[in-house]
Amino acid sequence: MDRPPLIPQHVWDSLSDEGRVVIGSVVEGLERRAAELERQVRDLTARVEQNSTNSSKPPSSDPIGVKRKPPSPPSRKRRGGQKGHPRRMRALVPPERVASVTDCKPTECRRCRHPLSGVDAEPLRHQVAELPPIEPEVHEYRLHRLGCPHCKTVTCGALPDGVPRTSFGPRLHAALSVLTGAYRLSKRQVAQLCSDLLGLTISVGMIAKLERITADVLERPVAELAEAVKTAGAANIDETGWREAHLKAWLWVVVTSVGIVFRIARSRAGAVAADLLGEEPKPIVISDRFPGYEWIKLKSRQVCWAHLRRDFQAMIDREGDGAEVGRQLLWQSNKLFEAWHKARDGIIRRSTFLQTVAWLRPMVRRSLERGSGCACTKTAATCGELLRLWDCLWTFTQVGGVEPTNNAAERALRHAVIWRRISGGTDSEGGSRFVERMLSAVATCRQQRRNVLEYVAGCLEARACRASSPSLLPVANASARAA
Repeated sequence: MDRPPLIPQHVWDSLSDEGRVVIGSVVEGLERRAAELERQVRDLTARVEQNSTNSSKPPSSDPIGVKRKPPSPPSRKRRGGQKGHPRRMRALVPPERVASVTDCKPTECRRCRHPLSGVDAEPLRHQVAELPPIEPEVHEYRLHRLGCPHCKTVTCGALPDGVPRTSFGPRLHAALSVLTGAYRLSKRQVAQLCSDLLGLTISVGMIAKLERITADVLERPVAELAEAVKTAGAANIDETGWREAHLKAWLWVVVTSVGIVFRIARSRAGAVAADLLGEEPKPIVISDRFPGYEWIKLKSRQVCWAHLRRDFQAMIDREGDGAEVGRQLLWQSNKLFEAWHKARDGIIRRSTFLQTVAWLRPMVRRSLERGSGCACTKTAATCGELLRLWDCLWTFTQVGGVEPTNNAAERALRHAVIWRRISGGTDSEGGSRFVERMLSAVATCRQQRRNVLEYVAGCLEARACRASSPSLLPVANASARAA
């Protein structure tokens, strides 16, 4: 048996064969244990050093001192607009919308004091916008209860058609729901705002009741939108953590050109994604490498390159055998994005972009093959997975209108993540329905440049008149479905 390197030769020679076997087995066990502990230390160190630049952690979780980008050198320019920049001014309100017009004419020359008269054909227009005192209009309906002289039955008068059964009209009701759902104000803040701005007294419980009504009137248009997004040409999908009744849940989002749909579910399984996209998705799905999307066919999927860049940075930060592979892949992704941005902005033609991709693809593959055989297990596993998903890396180069990143879904989730951090989630299933439907309506209206307040008010007016809520679909899609 070979002598362990830590035991002197003369001590080893003095041992019997049986003693050498025992000591050798003990030393081997200690060496294995030491190697395992070193691996654990490396893994824990890598976990502690994770941040938004080398993992999927959000920037808000970064500790103090993390440098995401090198600081830009200080500019010698003065603050504010630079000389020669195009002047930007607030658009003037059309004359028909002006409440009053006051002509300001000089009475004498500012130099020689000679009297002046006449009219300027094109006077300078100075408009001042002011908010008048807001006094809500309160309409009272007196329901008379009259007794029948014949059978003595008392009959109460009914409200006219279109009058809501709650104490708040459609526009005020919609404004309260938009304040909580689109501007992330708490119910107590909305109650205080009503008191300060409108002079109305409203309880937190009433605001919650109005939210439930809003969720009900948005149910049909959001369900119609959820079916329509399944037919879009491309769909970005992502999910983030949520809390429902103090239990773990997930908020999902699907972003398409048709609209944006949110869903709160207790599960993060692929079944939720299949329900949102359709089990046989026609569109190209842009996502991260979460296993819940494995059911999607490779030819119908685009893996997010922004996530890949963070993985490449993680390879560099782990150092060791995989660091050089990470540096090569990061450089290659830089070249890919540089060409993509130029093609997207019209600086270069798409054919030129595809030529750049043609010489980058084999370089990326060689780097991944090298990384899959390196000594770093995490780097090898990541490179092996990317080789398995190889076709998903390049779908955006083959199908027009497909982005190489999942930034659209991540941007859509940002408002919801801030809402979750402020509120802590929802306390009930009904609250979750309000959140997901309100988020869908707000995001879709803003995508279509529609007024959110007007849309929600229209839905509530339709409810009061016992009519169908207006559609969230774009005009062309809504007309096709109606036909």
